[in-house]
Amino acid sequence: MSGEEGAVEGVAGRDGVRGGGRPPGGAAAYERALKAFEGRPASTGGVGKDPVNEAMIRHWCEAMGDAHPAYRGPDAVAPPTMLQAWTMGGLSGHQGRDGGYAELSALLDEAGYTSVVATDCEQEYLRPLRPGDVITFDAVIESVSPRKTTRLGTGHFVTTRMDVRANGEPAGTHRFRVLKYAPAARRAPNGREDGGPSPGKRPRPVVNRDNAGFWDGVAARKLLIQRCGGCGTLRFPWLPGCNHCGAAQWDTVEAGGAGTVYSYVVMHHPSFPAFAAPGESGGAAGPYAVGLIELAEGVRMVSNVVGVPYDRVRIGMPVRLEFLRVDEELVLPVFRAGGGGDAGAVPDAGAAGPAPETARGPEGGEG
Repeated sequence: MSGEEGAVEGVAGRDGVRGGGRPPGGAAAYERALKAFEGRPASTGGVGKDPVNEAMIRHWCEAMGDAHPAYRGPDAVAPPTMLQAWTMGGLSGHQGRDGGYAELSALLDEAGYTSVVATDCEQEYLRPLRPGDVITFDAVIESVSPRKTTRLGTGHFVTTRMDVRANGEPAGTHRFRVLKYAPAARRAPNGREDGGPSPGKRPRPVVNRDNAGFWDGVAARKLLIQRCGGCGTLRFPWLPGCNHCGAAQWDTVEAGGAGTVYSYVVMHHPSFPAFAAPGESGGAAGPYAVGLIELAEGVRMVSNVVGVPYDRVRIGMPVRLEFLRVDEELVLPVFRAGGGGDAGAVPDAGAAGPAPETARGPEGGEG
C-alpha cells in the first residue's frame, strides 16, 4: 500500500523548531548532517526469525478476512502484503542491527524532534513467497527530507528501504516513511498556547483516498460496506480492489445494523479517558470493551461495545449499530448490547442515558 507524504506535509519552516529546540550548529549545518545519513545501512544481513510458513499465513488471512484460495493448499503462496511480516523481530527484536538509524534518531531528538508518526509505506513484489522460503534482508536510510511544517508539528520525513530476499533471490522492496517532529503548540480555550493536544479529546480517525467514502457515510449516519462490481463479494474494511476476483470496480450497500460479538478485548491500561463515555463500560477513565463485530451481512469490523459493563461482554452477544457523537466534530459507529431504540438523535458521549440513533436499513426503514 502507499500513502501521500503530502497528506501531513505542509510548507517548509523558516525558523527554529516550534515546540522544541533549535538545530544544533545552525540550520544549514544541521541539514547537511542529516543528509549525510542518506545511504547509510539501517540493517545488514538480517534474517527472518521464521521461514515463510502456513500458520502465519493462516493467521494473517483470518485477521484480514481474506479467503482467497491462492493462500491455501499444497501450492499456497503468502499474501504479498505480508512482505514485511517475515522480517519483523517481535518483542525481542533483531540482534546486530547497524547503528545508523539510532544515530539519526538521536540527532533529531537533540533538536527537539522527539515525537514520531508513521506516514506511509510502499511495497514492490518481485516473486511470490512460499512456505519454506528463508527470508533475509538489508535496510538502508534512503532519504531524509528538508525541514517541513505540518499540522502535527515541524520535523523531517525519514524513509528507509528494505530489500527482501527469499532463499537468496530478490523477493521485494519495502519502503517505510516516518515523520520525526516537534509537536505544534495548540491554542487552549483560554487563548494560550499549551504546546500539546487538547486534554481528553479523542484522536481523529485516519481518512485517506481508500476509506473516505466510508467516513462520508458515517457523517450521514450510514454504515456502508463495499460490494465488488465483479463478483459481488462484500468486503470490510474498505480496499481499492477485490481480494477474491481482483476487480477494481465497486459500489456500496448500507448495513442494516444487526450484529454479534465475534471476539473482543478489554482495554485496562493505559487509561485513555476520551475512549469511554461517562456511564459506559466503566466510566470515563475505566476499562472499556473493544469488539470485533460480525455484521448480519457477513463482514466484520472493530468498534466499541457499549450499553453493558465491560466485564459482561460475551462472544455471541447480539449488538445493534449506533452512531455516537464523541464531540462537536466527530461521530463514530459503535455497537450497543441488546440495542434498538429511537432513531431521532445521535448519542452524546458526555450525556447520561442518551437516546440512541439506530441504524437504518438499505430500504430506508429500521434495520
